[in-house]
Amino acid sequence: MKNKSYLKSENLKIFGQGKLNGIVEISGAKNSALVLLAASLLTNERIILENVPRLTDIEKMCNILQNLGVNLKNKNNKFEIDSKNIAIKELPYELVNGLRASFFCIGALLSKFGEAKVPLPGGCNIGSRPIDEHINGLKALGAKINIEDGIVKAKIKRNKDKLRGTHIKLKCPSVGATETLIMAASLAEGRTTIENAAREPEIQDLCQMLNKMGAKIYDSGKEKIIIDGVNKLGGCIHKVIPDRIEAGTFLIAAAATSSSITISPVIPSHLESVTNKLQESGSKIIVKGNSITINPKKLNAVNIKTAPFPGFPTDLQAPFTALMTIANGESIITETIFENRMNHIHLLNKMGANIKLNKNEAYIKGVKKIKGMDLVASDLRSSAALIIAGIIARGSSKIYGLEHLDRGYENFESKLKLLGIKVTREFNKKVFTEREYKIDQDTEEIQKCKAA
Repeated sequence: MKNKSYLKSENLKIFGQGKLNGIVEISGAKNSALVLLAASLLTNERIILENVPRLTDIEKMCNILQNLGVNLKNKNNKFEIDSKNIAIKELPYELVNGLRASFFCIGALLSKFGEAKVPLPGGCNIGSRPIDEHINGLKALGAKINIEDGIVKAKIKRNKDKLRGTHIKLKCPSVGATETLIMAASLAEGRTTIENAAREPEIQDLCQMLNKMGAKIYDSGKEKIIIDGVNKLGGCIHKVIPDRIEAGTFLIAAAATSSSITISPVIPSHLESVTNKLQESGSKIIVKGNSITINPKKLNAVNIKTAPFPGFPTDLQAPFTALMTIANGESIITETIFENRMNHIHLLNKMGANIKLNKNEAYIKGVKKIKGMDLVASDLRSSAALIIAGIIARGSSKIYGLEHLDRGYENFESKLKLLGIKVTREFNKKVFTEREYKIDQDTEEIQKCKAA
């Protein structure tokens, strides 16, 4: 795939006080597509993956797979994946660095080949050891694991050619660990049960694809998942679910600008925690099949507390905070999943918001208006929050840090333009030659085990 090389100077120029109008087409889910790409390593047969979003994170995952010897063809949003000629080798640090999802490959590689070597994800500054749950689970399945010089070396114990089914109870419902262990257990011998499993829609999507490939996985989407190992997995055609985070971001942008829009295709049940809060804050929500229409009437302050699915998603906490800056009344936003996910607060305050931050709680007093500014986003979801703030604000704003935005939102500014927002991507004349423009560690990657 063609790598986008980023300029430090790229920014989105937004003319404020915009209104949205129309229908937004929602892309495939980034967090689903990443793990489904890793799962394609489990078979020697061809996988066709449809509705894959074009994002830099997906590009990175494809580079990792190609480095292993996977034959990948892609046309628009359809990927053809052939993993039969994989050579097992250590994944290079420069490919894995900055992409947390690259660690998912360990479960698939270990289960299929009996060994795997994967660098710690995202150059992991192991504050809270976010991969503990993965490692402990793989050990329980019969893997021997050593971590040397930042490389996780996993091997099935001597005299055994397969992982062995077992009972695993996760300390917290980690999405990444649940996914890694489902992949590893799908080719293990015997039955594996995972208790306190994460229930996110992306996990259900993974289980659905694996079952199409011949896996025997029961009760995905529940707190206890059962996997009966099979001898081999085959190919399949699978369509990635719609991105609930992108969908939620557009609904929040509409509420923030008192605009009526329709988003489609979506799976409405994936968005209930968000649409409930938008209704509570004064918007009318109409669900029809695979589309949701929002019709904001007023904007009242509401409290939110992030939680694992089906709770309010941490990935929409920053955009919702931007919405609450101009709501009538006072709200409290509590972040319970990430320790470093309030980087947008001081930037919103610069724009004229009235937010007091106490550790992981933001106390917001709604203001009548905020003003446009030039700001640098520090992570993926804060970039979306600042763009929403720029759309609400008086005057124009320039939002930098687009390398974060492009990790998780496909054609974001084009979609905003189609809805009537005046926004342009500007390229500064001053070109930076250093191709390795270092992306700051996304706060998504400095996290507690809940979200690992």
